[in-house]
Amino acid sequence: MSRRSFKHILRNPDVLFLSIGLPVVLMLMFVFVFGGAINTGTDYINYVVPGVIITCVGYASSMTAGSVAQDIVGGLFERFRSMPIRPSSLLVGHVIGSFVRNAIGAIIVFVVALLIGFRPNAEFWDWFGVVGYLSLFLFAISWVAVVLGLIAKSVEAASAFTFFIIFLPYISSAFVPTETMPKWLHPFAEHQPLTPLIETLRGFLTGTPIGNSAYLTLLWFGSLMILSIIIATIVFKRKKAE
Repeated sequence: MSRRSFKHILRNPDVLFLSIGLPVVLMLMFVFVFGGAINTGTDYINYVVPGVIITCVGYASSMTAGSVAQDIVGGLFERFRSMPIRPSSLLVGHVIGSFVRNAIGAIIVFVVALLIGFRPNAEFWDWFGVVGYLSLFLFAISWVAVVLGLIAKSVEAASAFTFFIIFLPYISSAFVPTETMPKWLHPFAEHQPLTPLIETLRGFLTGTPIGNSAYLTLLWFGSLMILSIIIATIVFKRKKAE
């Protein structure tokens, strides 16, 4: 099932390019168009890279949800159930495929950032932390996308359900400090799950204070992944019973 997902990535390079190209264009626009007007206390390229990587994952989640919904709508789940394989392997295959696709996107965004001036000062254990926290986030969002694909009635609805994942980074510290936002929006931006993740990655990469953001990130996305796996299993079994 994982190999099947990898083949889909290779056979649909236009979709992969779109999920990577949009965040890259977004980063270039913010850095070269708006970056000079945004004061973050450091070079804006060093500030914005973690947020762009997270945004890249948000765009790619719509493809995962759509792929799961397509397998359900197209009857592929039913055909696989007649074969001697674990039914859950189809879901796990989608998650692993999503993880690899998102990892490729994150690496490409990071390389482009280096080319336009991003200069991290992370040491070995900092890079270990970046990889670990990003992996936790990628797996958590992949399972959320699987859940959305399972509950959607169509491929279009599945992609639409991921809108909040795509939109959430814009109301966080991804592109501007949360202190600069209106007072009524500041509490949400400060305490939503993506802000501690972005602050943790930013701290590992550029040495800014992390505070309790690392612990909050583990709590948020560890809980989200476990909850999503449970919900996906329950919904999948109910669909199987139907």
